[in-house]
Amino acid sequence: MNLLTLQCKVARAVMTPLTRSERMRRVAPDGRSLSAVAKQIIKPNDRLSSFERLEIYNRQYWFRVLDAFSDDFPGLRAVLGDRRFDAVAKAYLTDCPSRSFTMRDLGSRLESWLRKHADYARERQQLALDMVRLEWAEIEAFDSAAEPPLTADSLVGADPAKLQLRLQPYLRLLDLRYPVDDLLLAIKHDTGTNVASNAMAERQKRKKVSAVARLKPVPVYLAIHRLENTVYFRRLEREEFAVLSALQKGYALERAIVAGFRSSAIPAAERAAHAAAWSRNWASLGWFV
Repeated sequence: MNLLTLQCKVARAVMTPLTRSERMRRVAPDGRSLSAVAKQIIKPNDRLSSFERLEIYNRQYWFRVLDAFSDDFPGLRAVLGDRRFDAVAKAYLTDCPSRSFTMRDLGSRLESWLRKHADYARERQQLALDMVRLEWAEIEAFDSAAEPPLTADSLVGADPAKLQLRLQPYLRLLDLRYPVDDLLLAIKHDTGTNVASNAMAERQKRKKVSAVARLKPVPVYLAIHRLENTVYFRRLEREEFAVLSALQKGYALERAIVAGFRSSAIPAAERAAHAAAWSRNWASLGWFV
């Protein structure tokens, strides 16, 4: 058995889902005997059999990825509740196992997976999707690249019709239906406070989630960005969001502004002032590169 074959056998065994009692399976879902696999790849010792030694790594892997997944998506846990969230975590990580060297990428396919498995979220499907999109955008905004911001001097004499402004790689734009930004901040605040008991904290979370779930869906436009190694959520006007989205697609500045104000209720005479104010804010935050 060469090294690559050995590595693949170990990886497949270690990533096999655990039983309901959180032990290693004797038989994998594809019919492989894990007892036989264990004997091929690991020696027993005077205390543990080959299967028992392999089981240690199998359990460690699943406990670690489930813990990391829970840390990445506290908002989704609050929306679904502990039991549904744990079921989602196990099902998702079974269907979409890690293919990356970093735990950071565990949730990269969660949104698309959840769209195909609406039965897990049931009546809170849209709220759950909004929360997943926000939490994944927060992860991406935190560790995506940052480029030197554009200076005002470099724009002197530029032609707006030809000027193409790129946005920071870490900037994420989301159009949502629920105010999950406020909800996520509240959930994190409750988690970080010293409450009388865990039960009290959980009741507070459930009340906040239920209040948001009862809201009538309305458009919410967000920019998720980073400043001095901290991620922030910033609410945007619809037109502001549309201009930024057009810039992100590579539109020249003038064309992006025209596209952003299409079908806008803002009077034509006031649009230039709005666009100028937004641009100053974006530049002050270092979003242009």
